[in-house]
Amino acid sequence: MNLKTKLLGHVYDFHTIREVMAKANEEKSGDRLAGIAAENAEERVAAKVVLANLTLADLRNEPAVPYEQDEVTRIIQDGINEKIFAEIRNWTVGELREWLLDEKNDGAAIRRLSHGFTSEMVAAVAKLMSNLDLIYAAKKIRVTATCNTTIGEPGTLSARLQPNHPTDDPDGILASLLEGLTFGVGDAVLGLNPVDDSVESVTRVLERFQEVKERWAIPTQTCVLAHVTTQMECIRRGAPTDLIFQSIAGSQKGNEAFGFNADTIAEARALALKEGTATGPNVLYFETGQGSELSSEAHNGWDQVTMEARCYGFARHFAPFLVNTVVGFIGPEYLYNSKQVIRAGLEDHFMGKLTGVPMGCDACYTNHMKADQNDIEDLAVLLTAAGCNYFMGIPHGDDVMLNYQTTGYHETAALRELFGLTAIRPFQDWLERMGFVENGKLTPLAGDGSVLLA
Repeated sequence: MNLKTKLLGHVYDFHTIREVMAKANEEKSGDRLAGIAAENAEERVAAKVVLANLTLADLRNEPAVPYEQDEVTRIIQDGINEKIFAEIRNWTVGELREWLLDEKNDGAAIRRLSHGFTSEMVAAVAKLMSNLDLIYAAKKIRVTATCNTTIGEPGTLSARLQPNHPTDDPDGILASLLEGLTFGVGDAVLGLNPVDDSVESVTRVLERFQEVKERWAIPTQTCVLAHVTTQMECIRRGAPTDLIFQSIAGSQKGNEAFGFNADTIAEARALALKEGTATGPNVLYFETGQGSELSSEAHNGWDQVTMEARCYGFARHFAPFLVNTVVGFIGPEYLYNSKQVIRAGLEDHFMGKLTGVPMGCDACYTNHMKADQNDIEDLAVLLTAAGCNYFMGIPHGDDVMLNYQTTGYHETAALRELFGLTAIRPFQDWLERMGFVENGKLTPLAGDGSVLLA
């Protein structure tokens, strides 16, 4: 295996695939923090040249964490379709990129081939792509999933209604819920991040969500994003639960830092299918984000794009309804500025779809990051062009509980109108029956939550 190349009269001799993968990555402050980034643009290009000539078999044989040490690796490797992998094992990463971008190869062909990819292959090809490449290839791929409704169908753009409140006050949550619904937000999920992770508090919010959903016959799904074990206990005590949520990482050690393992997720899924309130087969909601493994010292020396790709390989095994990268939430230590956040959002969305999970994005930033709302709107437009399944929806894009900025109710409505998209069809029909949407556009009732209380 050749890890050497000559560029501009200088010979670059990389020692391992891990080094090649890290240095081929686009500039990320997290990789620099970890001490694994390319020293300069020339070394980055040299690493990309070497990476482009590695075979998919080379990458399969070099997982980010050894098979014997890591259950995420085992899940990814054991899930590979060996017949499909045999067809492509000798392809180079460069050849895979060309195949994905070839207009003759459509989404169905890509979805078939994806069953032969490990996450390291997915990350590798992402590193060779420009931003437009990532958008173009992701647009081809459609991944749907069904909880109570079906997300990801052609012509749709969905949104999670995120009515977070600094004290989990039921009335404050309700006010945000009702306002968001009038703007057409909430078809992906009514999903709250709780301040209080106790079973009692989470149950109260779940019951309020269920009341809202039943009172106005809203075709959607609900979730309170507490720890997976808390949500499981809520279900056991009879709380109405459509989706079970958990933040995930790309290594066993990273997941253990979050307080769970693969057996926990398998148990949660089985419990939700048996005792939850969803009508469809996809009952899990996962969130990810580049840099989480580095923050918990669980990256094994690998770059954050590769570790992020492994999150999607882990997620695929459990057939989730929703997966999204909270792309700018973790902070400037990992993604320094808007350029890095936009790049990461496009990478994550592409890698998730190529892996075969129903992918959304929390297009967001924190106040100490060199980004602003214009940057996040730029990312949302690019991701909509790429066929992203869903975004977040928070009043004015300002989360007063988590203290970060993301997409608001208006952005989803504007993006739908701009790209000729609608909400999930049953939800869109509900919006029209309620008078919030007419001829595909919001009516003057948008923003007036009191209409639902009349």
